[in-house]
Amino acid sequence: MAMGPFRMSDLAGNDVGWYIRKRRYVEKPDLVYSRIADRLCELGRFGQKTGLGWYRYQSGRRDALPDPAVDALIADYRREHAFAPRKIGEQEIVERCILALVNEGARLLDEGIALRASDIDVVYLAGYGFPRYRGGPMFYADTLGLYNVARTMLKCAANRHGDPAFWQPAPLLARLAAENKTFNA
Repeated sequence: MAMGPFRMSDLAGNDVGWYIRKRRYVEKPDLVYSRIADRLCELGRFGQKTGLGWYRYQSGRRDALPDPAVDALIADYRREHAFAPRKIGEQEIVERCILALVNEGARLLDEGIALRASDIDVVYLAGYGFPRYRGGPMFYADTLGLYNVARTMLKCAANRHGDPAFWQPAPLLARLAAENKTFNA
């Protein structure tokens, strides 16, 4: 990807996601969220527009500079919740980021919001810098095999600190995986 999720959030404005989360806390009180991003926003760290977000930014520049204050905020949150940090490999990072996109894409298709999986791929290729050689998240999922995608998502759901409901394969994804089909058939 052209940039990671935290740099993207800083670019878009962390307060945008915060507004959405606050609404969802009311609409879906059982949904599990890490509150680290909320704490960041409570400190006025809305991203590039304020010079501070997940990263810090020098005036007039867009370089994302690591910030020890964010590291401390995360460490405090871990201590409060007795979370032990663990090494997370590149493959798991890719799986969690991309398969979340795939699952949401499956919901968009099932609800008729998107007409074709390739339409979703075009948005990610042209608008978000998804690697062209991967063809977009939906095509990438097809190359992995939707059965494998669903199985990996269920593995993510088993993480005791995560939200199992978030990682349940969308109905369309589960259906296509069970029938050994693809999004782009």
